[in-house]
Amino acid sequence: MKKVERINIIMRYINNRAHFTLSEIMREFHISRSTAIRDIREIEALGMPLVAEVGRDGGYFVMRNSVLPVVRFTDSELKALFIAFMATRNAQLPYLKSRQSLGEKLLGLISENQQEDLFLLNQILLFEGTNPYNPDLLDLSDLPHPMLEQLIQLLLQDRYMCITVEQDRELRTYPIYLLHLYREKSVWLIEGFDLNEETKQVYPVDQLTAVIPYPVKKRLSPKKIMDKLSKQAKAINLVLELGPLAITQFKKYHPFKTAISYTDPYQTSALLETFVDPAKPDEVSGMMNWLLFLGGDVKVRDMPAEMRQGLQERLRLFTT
Repeated sequence: MKKVERINIIMRYINNRAHFTLSEIMREFHISRSTAIRDIREIEALGMPLVAEVGRDGGYFVMRNSVLPVVRFTDSELKALFIAFMATRNAQLPYLKSRQSLGEKLLGLISENQQEDLFLLNQILLFEGTNPYNPDLLDLSDLPHPMLEQLIQLLLQDRYMCITVEQDRELRTYPIYLLHLYREKSVWLIEGFDLNEETKQVYPVDQLTAVIPYPVKKRLSPKKIMDKLSKQAKAINLVLELGPLAITQFKKYHPFKTAISYTDPYQTSALLETFVDPAKPDEVSGMMNWLLFLGGDVKVRDMPAEMRQGLQERLRLFTT
């Protein structure tokens, strides 16, 4: 009997009894004490409110009027959930180390006919990052940097933190107020307000070695941080007019800090205004690559000279 199937049967067994003991579970399902304990803990994690009784004749009982209703999915909901789950393969997303157990639990909630539909979808559908010859194969890069989950756990409690990153083989610590945590070009990045320098900075999560809370006494209020950021806003130096084809490309991918404003009610034309730092060659090169990705349905109103020159040199290579 598979684990998911066993747990579902144990849950039904428990729900039909006012009281049960660990020994009863062991005898009924022919499992060891350690397995019974693990299954009961997992059942509690699923939301069944169990109360343990201490003592020689102790056991467990289900808290009355507290059992969660059975979750039922429509066929459309089930396919939407499964396809979204498939699309996360090799996406370096946090909390997906237990991908297999999540899949087993999902399959354990549905009928055999629904399971067959999902197995067929798994064979037919392919997404970016999947191996067309073996869609179930996961690359070693499927899991994100191990510090990412720890970072998320901390920021859910407090956005003020001290991060330590390894740069040029040296460890450097920065006190920050976390503004955003985002993924761009398959890399997770921290956008934070440096509380010492009082400027916005970006730090790669891959370089993160430690993260701890920042002392309360030394903090700036979020309002003061936003006021300082608004005063430091850099002048716009890249202005583009996008036609419908370029807008379609923009929707497929765009850098984190860019946004468009539509200039007609049918959303067939748009304006993009942003800042590109000419002193950062990597940023200039990245924006040039992205501009070429947008295609020819773009008109340039304004552009840094370094970026214009780089694009002309690239286009010259294609025409010679």
